[in-house]
Amino acid sequence: MPPLDLVKLWEEHTTHEFTTHDTEATLATMTDDAYVNHVPVMTGGYGKAALRQFYSRDFIPSMPPDTTLTPVSRTVGEDQLVDEMIFSFTHTREIPWMLPGIPPTNRRVEVPLVAIVRFRDGKLAHEHIYWDQASVLKQIGILTDASLPVIGAETAHTVLHPKST
Repeated sequence: MPPLDLVKLWEEHTTHEFTTHDTEATLATMTDDAYVNHVPVMTGGYGKAALRQFYSRDFIPSMPPDTTLTPVSRTVGEDQLVDEMIFSFTHTREIPWMLPGIPPTNRRVEVPLVAIVRFRDGKLAHEHIYWDQASVLKQIGILTDASLPVIGAETAHTVLHPKST
C-alpha cells in the first residue's frame, strides 16, 4: 500500500476506536486473522471473533471520556506504520485493557505510547502497543516505593518538550 493509504486506514481505524466507538467499523479495517497485543499487560486478541469481544467489552466502552491522544511522531514504511503519541486520561473507570482489575483512582495519567501497525492486503494485520506500565501505576498511586527508578507524567512532558528537563 502507498504510505498515504496506510495513514488513511490507520486514522480511520483509530477514529472508530476513539470517536465513533464503533466496534464493527473498527473490525472492518482489519484482516480476518488480525491481532492486537498491548504488550505491557498482554491484552488484546487474535482473530476477528476475539477482537470483537475485546473491542466491544474491554476497549471501546472502558475508554475514559477525557481520553486524548497527542501525536509526537510517525514513521511510515511500505507495509508498516509506527506512531509515537502521548496517551492521557483521568482514571475514572476500570480500564481492563490497560489497568485490568484496578478500580478507578480518579487520578490523571499521561504516558508516552507507541503503536507499531502492520498492514496486509489493504487492511491492518496487527498492532503491537507499548507503554511504560510502571509510570502508569505510579501516576494512579499503586506504585509508591520512592526508591524505585520509576518516573510519572514527567516522561510524557519530556517527550513533548525535551528542554523541560
